[in-house]
Formats: sequence, C-alpha cells, structure tokens
Amino acid sequence: GEHLRICPQGYTCCTSEMEENFANKSRSEFEAMMKEAGRSVQATLTAQHRSFDSYFQDLLNKSEKALHDAFPSLYGELYTQNAKVFKDLYGELRRYYRSSNINLEEALNEFWTRLLERLFKLLNPQYHITDEYLDCMVKHAEQHKPFGEVPRELKLKATRAFIAARSYAQGFLVGSDVVRKVSQVSLSQECTRAIMKLMYCPHCRGMASVRPCNNYCLNVVKGCLANQADLSTEWKYLMDSLMGVADRIDGPYNVDTVIGTIHMRIAEAISNLQENKDSITSKVFQGCGNPKISTKGSSSEDKKRRGKVTLEAKSSAQALEMLVLDAKGNLTALKTYWITLPSSLCSKKVMASSVSDDKCWNGMTKGRY
Repeated sequence: GEHLRICPQGYTCCTSEMEENFANKSRSEFEAMMKEAGRSVQATLTAQHRSFDSYFQDLLNKSEKALHDAFPSLYGELYTQNAKVFKDLYGELRRYYRSSNINLEEALNEFWTRLLERLFKLLNPQYHITDEYLDCMVKHAEQHKPFGEVPRELKLKATRAFIAARSYAQGFLVGSDVVRKVSQVSLSQECTRAIMKLMYCPHCRGMASVRPCNNYCLNVVKGCLANQADLSTEWKYLMDSLMGVADRIDGPYNVDTVIGTIHMRIAEAISNLQENKDSITSKVFQGCGNPKISTKGSSSEDKKRRGKVTLEAKSSAQALEMLVLDAKGNLTALKTYWITLPSSLCSKKVMASSVSDDKCWNGMTKGRY
C-alpha cells in the first residue's frame, strides 16, 4: 500500500488508480451536495420574489383597471380623448419597478404636465390655445396648484413606495444569484484530498460501512468552506436589510395604500381642477394674457361631468401582511446559512457517523478522532 498518495499507507484494498477515481468521485459528490444545498436556498428566495412581484403587479393592474373602468363615465371626453396619458403613466411605473433607467419623479411630473395641458384646453374650448400659451401656463402651474396638493403628495409617497418595492424585489434575486454562484465554486486540490480522505479512504481500509467521525467531518468541511463562511457578515446584512424593507412596505411606505389608490388620487386631482376651473383660468390669463376666442364654439362636455368622485380601492392589506410575515420567517432562517452549512452537510447528507466516538472513521482508522 506504499503507492497510495492520499489515504494512509499500509495494507489496502485500493490501487493507485482506484484512489484517484475515489478522489474524483468525492470531489464531484461534495460539489453536488453544495449545489443541492444552494438550490433549496435559491428556491426559497425565488419563491419570495415571485410572490411579491405577482402581488405588486396585481396592485398596479387593479388600479389601472379601476381607472379605465370608472373614468369614461366620470369625465367623458376629458378621459376618452386623453386615455393614452393615463396608460403611459402606468407603463412608466411598471418600467421603473422592473429596474429600467427611468427617473420616477420626472415621469410623474411629465404626467401632470401633459394632463394639465390637455384638460386646460378641453375645459376652455371657447379659446384658441397655442402650444406657446400652454408652455407659459405650465410655468405658472406650480404657484396656481391646479391639481391641489395631490401631485406633490403622490410624488412623495409613490417614490418611497416604488423604491422600497423595487429594492425588495431585487434583493431576493441578488441573494439567489449569490448562492447560485458561490455554490458552484470548485474545490481546491488540497480540499479534494481532504474530502477524499474523509469520504472514501475507509473503503481502501476495508471499512466501507464505517462513517466519518462527526467532529472530523466538521473540521474538514469548515476548512474547505472557509471562504464561503467569510460571506456570512455581508449575507446577514442582506437578509437584515430585506427584513427592514419588508417592514417599510407594510408600514410607513405601505405599497397597498399608495399603489392601490393611484387612480383615486388622480380622480381627486381632476376634480380639484374642475371645481376651481374659473379661478385657475383667471390666474393663468393674468400671468399669460388672454388667448384668442376660438371659432369652433364651446362644448358643454365638462358641465355634464361634475360632482364628487366615489372610487373605491380594494384593499389587499391582509395579503401583504401575510407575504411579509412569510418572507421574514424565511429570511430569519437563512441568516446563518453560510455558517451552518458545514454541519448541515455533515449531518443531513449522512456523511458523518452518529455512533459513539470510538467507532467512527478518524482519518486513519476506526477509532476516536
């Protein structure tokens, strides 16, 4: 048995070729165990991402549908002639959530500007209003607040809610990707020898049924996964951060309240413009001059559509609460993943012995480690 290079030399059941085959086998088996352990963590994180993503997209879809269902009867031409403005807003919100390079504040500002330009013309059909005149009106809009406080409040709340939701969704994907990449790291040659000695050297000694001592297994695997264990601080920080964001989206930046009521806030803003049309128009005329009278005559469309808007938001607060609770439970369990991985591999994968200390493989023979 002097030809053996990894296992203890002496009487043996192995040729050097068998020893090499066992070394390759132990490496591929250990790497497979690593990937399998990682896959279950990936599956947990991906499932959390999928649940939240589905919930969030559903919130946006319901808000948009409520708007498209209610606004035609509430606003008539004010809506039908400007449906694209609303559709574009929801499109921009979705793109931002999916991590497109979009400035959310600018997108919201653009929406209110376009809406104001369109509605001002429709509410004042007796005047010929040019693009230059609209430019002047928009410059004065900040001081006149034609939509009341809604644009400012929505910008503040929606920006917070969207940033939190986007960070939350991305965090799960980042975590899953880290685990996937780290679980694929190949074993060093030194580790391959140590794992071989742990797993297959008993075979060469004719002790195929003797399992490695538990502490021996832990020492070897901890040594081989020392780099992975170094990730633990940053990994724990990621898990804690995700839990912090979870508290925000179900707390101060509640996505259910903010995202689920966007259509209601827009309706509130339009009603404000309609109710204060005369004073806003006179302020605009003071600042930009009187536009020419149009030859087309006036429309009574806006007079038909008045009164308080009663839109409802179907709350899914309980669903959000359950999502967050479930996520926090999983994140807490995953915090120590890299630290507990060696003991998990040694116990779950039946690599190590559960028998008494002196009847396990200690790296040289059957006995105490």
